Amino acid sequence: MYYYTYILYSQELSKYYVGYSDNVENRFKKHLTNHKGFTGKAKDWLIVYTESYKTKEEARKRELQIKGWKSKRMIEKLISQSN
Repeated sequence: MYYYTYILYSQELSKYYVGYSDNVENRFKKHLTNHKGFTGKAKDWLIVYTESYKTKEEARKRELQIKGWKSKRMIEKLISQSN
């Protein structure tokens, strides 16, 4: 089983959301349907980036690293380098 660190983007909010999951598609659907957290503020989220890891701990560590940047520019650089 693989775990994924993912980045969502909302054009409406002009914001990124970083998370991790073992099933990105299912987790994404939860973000779009009546989610009470941060992603519930918009309905136009798109998956713009994913990375895969062999363990939950690695995926969570990467999520926290990206969140720790607190920089939209660094997230956009990461996304652009993957294309």
